[in-house]
Amino acid sequence: MFAWFQRLLPKSGDFFSMFERHGASILVAAEALDAMARGAKEKDECVRIIREAELAADEVVREVLHVVRQTFLTPFDRSAITALIGTMDDTIDEMNKAATAVEVYDVAGFDPHMAQIAAIVLEACKLIVEALPLLREVNRNGHRLHVLTGQLVALEGKVDLLHEAGLKTHFQVARGKGGNALDFLVARELYKHLERIADAFEDVANEIDSLVIDHA
Repeated sequence: MFAWFQRLLPKSGDFFSMFERHGASILVAAEALDAMARGAKEKDECVRIIREAELAADEVVREVLHVVRQTFLTPFDRSAITALIGTMDDTIDEMNKAATAVEVYDVAGFDPHMAQIAAIVLEACKLIVEALPLLREVNRNGHRLHVLTGQLVALEGKVDLLHEAGLKTHFQVARGKGGNALDFLVARELYKHLERIADAFEDVANEIDSLVIDHA
């Protein structure tokens, strides 16, 4: 009876392809965020791209959660699969929230520290996209994956410093003569989401490291 039941269930879902599709959406959103921060593209166009990418990523998350429930044999523990796709989705969710803040508060432009953070976010997303196909052979690619996750953690540290410096600059301007407290509050909101993007890609690094430890 148990053998018959096993035959009714899919033996393995193509989780690797799903991870990579989600990663592609993250990269599209990061490219749009970087272009918006540099003023290389119209703000409205960048916001639209980020929102569409976030919706595409959400579809992948739903697919992963559906398949993981119906798959008898998975390449990693189910909790590891859902944790990885969850942290990846946190990354693009925060990009979407940053884009929403730009739209709601009608942010005219990004200050230099914000632009540097957006560039780092793009760099981090490229590292994630490089790492995901390597999960297909964790045992063989463990060393390279560890290098990539180390770089992601280092980038998160850079964002922390830029976040602190950027907020300090805005606060000093706000409390100076002719300063505008509202401008500071808007900047703080935007910085909050930019920092959370970095926190999320550090979480992605930690989840990948856990897979390497367990399977390499």
